[in-house]
Amino acid sequence: MTTKCARIATAFLPVLLWLVAGNPSNAAAASDSGANATQDVLEHHGNAARSGLFVVPGLTWDRAGHLRRDPDFRAEVAGPVYAQPLYWRFPGSAKALLLVATERNLVYALDAETGATAWKASLGPPVPRSSLPCGDIDPLGITGTPVIDERSQAMYLDAMVAGQSGGAPKHLIFALSLKDGSVLSGWPIDVEAALKASGKNFDAVVQNQRGALTVVGGTVYVPYGGHFGDCGDYRGWVVAVSLSAPHAVRSWSTRARGGGVWAAGGVSADSRAIYVATGNTIGARAWGDGEAVIRLGLDLGFSGKPRDFFAPADWQQLDAVDADLGGTDPLLVSLPGATPSELILALGKDGNAYLLDRQNLGGIGGGILVKKVSSDAIRTAPAYFRTAGEAFVAFAGRGIDCPATTRGDLTVLRIAAGSPPELSVAWCAEERGRGSPMITTTDGSANPIVWAVGAEGDNRLHGFRGDTGAVVFSGGGNAEAMGQVRRFQTLIAAGGRLYVAADQRIYAFKF
Repeated sequence: MTTKCARIATAFLPVLLWLVAGNPSNAAAASDSGANATQDVLEHHGNAARSGLFVVPGLTWDRAGHLRRDPDFRAEVAGPVYAQPLYWRFPGSAKALLLVATERNLVYALDAETGATAWKASLGPPVPRSSLPCGDIDPLGITGTPVIDERSQAMYLDAMVAGQSGGAPKHLIFALSLKDGSVLSGWPIDVEAALKASGKNFDAVVQNQRGALTVVGGTVYVPYGGHFGDCGDYRGWVVAVSLSAPHAVRSWSTRARGGGVWAAGGVSADSRAIYVATGNTIGARAWGDGEAVIRLGLDLGFSGKPRDFFAPADWQQLDAVDADLGGTDPLLVSLPGATPSELILALGKDGNAYLLDRQNLGGIGGGILVKKVSSDAIRTAPAYFRTAGEAFVAFAGRGIDCPATTRGDLTVLRIAAGSPPELSVAWCAEERGRGSPMITTTDGSANPIVWAVGAEGDNRLHGFRGDTGAVVFSGGGNAEAMGQVRRFQTLIAAGGRLYVAADQRIYAFKF
């Protein structure tokens, strides 16, 4: 299959010469804070728990106001970008790569300091909208955020590739060497063909791959949903592929039609399990795994017992009005002092927050609490930081019960430790778009700043104090203006910079 995919690996910079200097790492953050305490960003929101919390020493509330776009960083790419960039520093190297995947099925490795292209890989022609029964991305190529595996020094992703000689489009899972972008032996995996060989029906034409991937225990997990418009007999799927034996493919899918795993944050995970949020099912008279948070074993086994899933009691009504639970990834929150202390927060298109006990999800109508927190549908990836006895969760959505002094389309919730925990709206602010927020601190907890891009709005970067919502960066001047940033896009923090991916160009900000 590799020989059938067009592949370009052009080394404009000698990547291998980058392996000569030290690789300083930031060990300032406590390991249990949920923060990304290294210089690498290997997956969506920094980790499999999807905390979206990054450590940037020196980026205090005061210094945030001095943020400016780096004029020495110039990076151009071809095609719209929905996937979050990744950041990789080879062991022993002083240089770093910024990895960017586009809807044209192009993957770029950029010098993280200058933006110069180190290598570029082309994974085959993307699929035009006219070749699909429905959808809202044209062309459709790489949408879900890839994941980097440190051990194999490879990046894993799903690309929607046009069929050859009039054939049907395919979902192909690739493994790319970070040294030069070459496809590793045994890859890519044709998902439809691999599942058909095990007696399962996966129709690649009606399935979309929008959610972020993750790697746990030597296995890559890839979520699938449908296209915008809910056409065809699609399902919510999670496909697991062994990194060492790519022919070993496992899967789980919803029983009812629909129920896509489509949130930008994709699958969440801890060391024991995979967690997915599913969307609306179509025509289901009995619950068929939709409108739910579901815990799967690392082998993708699902017990079906109430402790391993949660669905709202009104799941049929949510189905009927397309107000599904699956608009955000399940956020894994640890809150010492609370009972229970290991939590999951799910945020729905119905504007509700569902707080769950991670050890016992509660079945239909179970869970710890449900609270209406937004007048808008919630569709972006949330992020959180923690203080003593409290966790603060940021999401894009117009908050309900905001403090009188704050209003806007960015909302931060407070989860207070208790038995059970309590949930309230802490503050709201104006993001002016539909980007997914992330959070920086200087050491894992101090100087929390909630950052978000006004994606498909003002396309400006905005920063707010995590404790109060006070503006610390209001978008900058003319030099800080950006091109079109796609909905749900989230920025990353690495190497002393903030990076934002937009159509055709990547931007770097320094303070």
